[in-house]
Amino acid sequence: MTNIQNTLSFFALGGINEIGKNMYVIQYGEDIVVIDCGAKFSEHNILGVDLIIPDMNYLLEHSEKIKALIVTHGHEDHIGGIPYFLKKLNIPVYATNFTLGLIETKLKEHKILRESERHVITADSELSFGKINVSFFSVSHSIPDCLGIVFDTPEGKVIHTGDFKFDLTPVNDQLSDIHKMARIGDEGVLALISESTNAERPGITPSEMLVGAHLEEAFLKAKQKIFISTFASNVNRIQQVVDACIKTNRKLALLGRSMVNVVQVARERGYLQMPDWMLINSRDLREVSSDRIAILCTGSQGEPLAALSRLSTGNNRDVKVHAGDTVILAASPIPGNEKDVSRIVDNLFQLGAHVIYGSASITGMHVSGHGYQEDLKLMLTLMKPKYFIPIHGEYRMLHIHRQLAEAIGVEEGNTFILRNGDIVDIQEGVARQTRQIPAGDTYVDGYGIGEVGQVVLRDRKQLSEDGMLVIVITVSKTDGSLVSEPDIISRGFVYAKEAEELMNTLNNIAKETIGNFKEPNIFGMKQALKKEIGQYISTQTKRKPLLLPIIIEF
Repeated sequence: MTNIQNTLSFFALGGINEIGKNMYVIQYGEDIVVIDCGAKFSEHNILGVDLIIPDMNYLLEHSEKIKALIVTHGHEDHIGGIPYFLKKLNIPVYATNFTLGLIETKLKEHKILRESERHVITADSELSFGKINVSFFSVSHSIPDCLGIVFDTPEGKVIHTGDFKFDLTPVNDQLSDIHKMARIGDEGVLALISESTNAERPGITPSEMLVGAHLEEAFLKAKQKIFISTFASNVNRIQQVVDACIKTNRKLALLGRSMVNVVQVARERGYLQMPDWMLINSRDLREVSSDRIAILCTGSQGEPLAALSRLSTGNNRDVKVHAGDTVILAASPIPGNEKDVSRIVDNLFQLGAHVIYGSASITGMHVSGHGYQEDLKLMLTLMKPKYFIPIHGEYRMLHIHRQLAEAIGVEEGNTFILRNGDIVDIQEGVARQTRQIPAGDTYVDGYGIGEVGQVVLRDRKQLSEDGMLVIVITVSKTDGSLVSEPDIISRGFVYAKEAEELMNTLNNIAKETIGNFKEPNIFGMKQALKKEIGQYISTQTKRKPLLLPIIIEF
């Protein structure tokens, strides 16, 4: 059994073997520090669920040990779960100026801003939580104010890189602090925890600066309205859109709540330079000539309710895509979103738009914010860790990242490929992975958190595929006999008027089933109805609708 008092532990509650809902934990003895608390959007087969956040039960059970939540940067997969976390466990939040602005917008929406404790940090900040001392270093990414984290513990230094690339010409002039990283590496690094999103891609991640020239060229060629869709949080990309608008004398409108929120925070906090004359309300677009309009919108991943999707179907009340307009998708589809994006592109072509889409290497309209293989190897070279833990990626990415680490000089056997919930314990400089804690997904459905489980999802799947039958029966309180004819209601199974023979047969089965009971037994009657009617429907139609018997005693 591990002696927790003198043990340094690391584990993930989200972010390993997946891309999204990042949440990591560093623990030394009785002190716990949480890194990020993200969310990811629901998948198609998880019906009715709005967001997926990490399972936080371990943290709730050890709430007295948690000293802080430190946030590396402001992307949704790193901050999206914070309001739900703070509702259950109100701990201090530490984040950079811009990141905290995005977090505060979420806390306002959830009406918990006043109750939360928030602290602004910079790359020069130093914090102390029991025996864990924390410092930071700047990294480049696709959003401002990103940090890597140094955890200095009695066992040694553990580094969490955050999301990063080495961009030598960043649009926002926020360079990765290579000199500070090198100093940290020279002082000795026990373990490096590093993101793996682009571990499969050889070479060096292109600079964001390259996108600006392509955007400007597209703006100069456009004869009518320009629509640009990108990640709302990509402030560097938004700045380049603003610069292109200035050079072509276009006004800029924003579509999508997240886009409006991010631009507002970025302008208020000095991360987005935009002249006052440029921004225009979408309701006023009709008053501006179409060749002097640019519209920045959400929906680059094909989200059905986002602005670009509504534009592609003509369902935006303020602005329409007309023949001859230019639409630019300045983002690459996340794996799994390709079909949704293709559908929107098809719709836009049918409207007569000139659509710039596809591979970023062809269009030049997007570069990744995550390091390619040479970036990852440079981080490993600078840090020179004894142990290495790849995170933030699917299994194949983690595996390739391990190979890169071993090529750089990390000893074989000193790399841990984990699953969410696997714990790496380090005692007296020796790391082992021998224990786990429960870790999984928590579903957010409307205002409910964690109320949707596998049983509910199974029922929703059954309803979506085979529909539902409601069987309403009134029986006598005294002997359980039928008082009136059964009433069978079909929803999504068959149209009752066109399936009279089937419905009559089901009616007879229901009467016969209830007739077998010599006294009222509500539970038994319901189970018998489900069994008999379910078996008959399955045999005759090869379908399994959700059966809902309702028995009323009279």
